[in-house]
Amino acid sequence: MNFSVEEENLICMYHTSDRRRTMARMMAALPDMDTEMRRLANSAVAKLEHMTDADFDGQRFDFAGE
Repeated sequence: MNFSVEEENLICMYHTSDRRRTMARMMAALPDMDTEMRRLANSAVAKLEHMTDADFDGQRFDFAGE
């Protein structure tokens, strides 16, 4: 799965040991996000939903600075 740099950074912020918990943490934070961040989080969650747990475990999520 191809994530944008912004999506990957957001995933890094909420990353846990498994895909479902990572998605749950991101979704729990949605009410505290502004519109643009909410849109980014929803996009990342949608991509995570389409991954298998094995794909998630094999994916490296690296926080990238500018």
